[in-house]
Amino acid sequence: MNEPVIDLTAISAVVFDTDGVVTDTARGHAAAWKHVFDAFLRGRSAPFDIRGDYLRHVDGRPRLDGIRTFLASRGLSVPEGSPDDEPGAPTVHGLGLAKDRVFMEQVDKYGVAAFPATVALLHELRHRGARTAAVSASLHGRRLVGSAGVMHLFDLMVDGNDAALLNLPGTPDPALFLEAARRLDLPAAKVAVAVSALPAIEAVGKGGFGLVVVVEEDRAAVPDLGAIEVRGRVLPLTS
Repeated sequence: MNEPVIDLTAISAVVFDTDGVVTDTARGHAAAWKHVFDAFLRGRSAPFDIRGDYLRHVDGRPRLDGIRTFLASRGLSVPEGSPDDEPGAPTVHGLGLAKDRVFMEQVDKYGVAAFPATVALLHELRHRGARTAAVSASLHGRRLVGSAGVMHLFDLMVDGNDAALLNLPGTPDPALFLEAARRLDLPAAKVAVAVSALPAIEAVGKGGFGLVVVVEEDRAAVPDLGAIEVRGRVLPLTS
């Protein structure tokens, strides 16, 4: 199998999805979703599968879209509600607020870690003059990347706040990634993208990007980006 090559004569920037690629937050997200969904599903349906349900229906999607998609997979629906709902109320917004509260409690207690393999690649790309950007569907994207101590390794970030302000659709639409390319003032063909979540993989496949690097979905260990060749130098990025 050929290793991915970032040819900086053809690629001018690399856009990184955050969860599962830059920050080790996917397991925290999954645990928060299970806590919230299991409470809601009691007496209605089987418990939330922290791996299967998370990867198929929630991972990589905007929070409210993930709730709608998962509940639909169980033949369930709840009213939309509003942002003023009580966290945990049986509405889309209520469940979303509960998940947000549980997840951010974890972040405040344990912090956020960045994957060393990704940090090594970011340093090498910037050393060689490539531009970098981060993309997150989360409203807390900037806070999470900042907490991981790697915000300085990105020229810019597009997160859920930008999506709400600009009315950008979430994945599997490529809008967030294309917005990052636009802010870098580059056509998609000059941009490489590193992604992990299935909706993000689908999204970037539609975006016409110059290179797509897919991180393994297995979150049991640090994702292995393999050996990314940058201008002829092979970087060992396994942990």
